[in-house]
Amino acid sequence: MAEPADLAFLFDVDNTLIDNDSITRDLSDYLRREHGAFPHDCYWLLFEDLRRELGYADYLGALERYRVKYMHDPRILRMANWLIDYPFKDRLFPGAVEAVKHVAQWGVTGIVSDGDAVFQPRKVLGSGLSDLFERRVLIYIHKEDELAYVERIFPARHYVMIDDKLRLLHAIKQYWGDRVTTVFPRQGHYATDMHILTEYPAADLSIDHIANLLRFDRDDFLRNRA
Repeated sequence: MAEPADLAFLFDVDNTLIDNDSITRDLSDYLRREHGAFPHDCYWLLFEDLRRELGYADYLGALERYRVKYMHDPRILRMANWLIDYPFKDRLFPGAVEAVKHVAQWGVTGIVSDGDAVFQPRKVLGSGLSDLFERRVLIYIHKEDELAYVERIFPARHYVMIDDKLRLLHAIKQYWGDRVTTVFPRQGHYATDMHILTEYPAADLSIDHIANLLRFDRDDFLRNRA
């Protein structure tokens, strides 16, 4: 087994490093403009149904359900190419790359994300994040259930988890306790949902933008370590 790193910085992807809300808005605009109101509304209904079933967003899975439901409407299939060819690199948050490089001077960095097995890896690759993290990328269905395996891949004495979802940060904190410092970038729609903000305890650190990590030094991530 590899010698544990002193620090491991684990990053979420959607609305943490990539502005996924803007990707969703672009997709919505594309569907309405190119395919009309009915395919647009039907796709998003199927998308939400599938998200409730799976617990994560599956854009291509919703498209497949639309195809089964409306087999004789070939227009919507063009959406698959639109999704795969999307310029994900243009949706990296300002300062995201610099923030990752900044913390990398103190420990190993990796991506730990939720998502499907096709579109999410494509997003990580197309955005340049795969190269930035030197392919240290894990994508699960529910990452909070896979932390023991995460420890095997990224052995470390202390973890820093950066994620826009307080629910996940809370679950990770319950599992790792003082071995993790949770960081909440207040980006995306989850960061302004008052139900979520009042239901879960605050993270160890909160920042307005991922670029704010540039203001931190190594000791800032270790102050809560036992």
